[in-house]
Amino acid sequence: MCMAVPSRITAIDGFTATVEAFGVERQTSLMLLGEDVAVGDYLILGAGGSFAAEKVPEDAALEALNYLSQVLADGQA
Repeated sequence: MCMAVPSRITAIDGFTATVEAFGVERQTSLMLLGEDVAVGDYLILGAGGSFAAEKVPEDAALEALNYLSQVLADGQA
C-alpha cells in the first residue's frame, strides 16, 4: 500500500526541488507538474519520490501531516 505524505519545498533548482517531510529531505523532479510551485509549497510525490505528482493546498497538507504525526506517536489510526 502506498501512502502519500505531503512534502514541503525547501529549495528549487530548475526542474528539481528539495522537499522535506518529517525531517527527511529528498530531491524530486518537477517536470510532470502542470502548475508553478514555489519554496514553501507542499507536494505529493509519486511512488519512489522521483517525481512530484501534484501540488497540495497548505491547509490540507498540514492537516494530513498532523494526523500522520499522531498515528506515528501513538500507533493508532
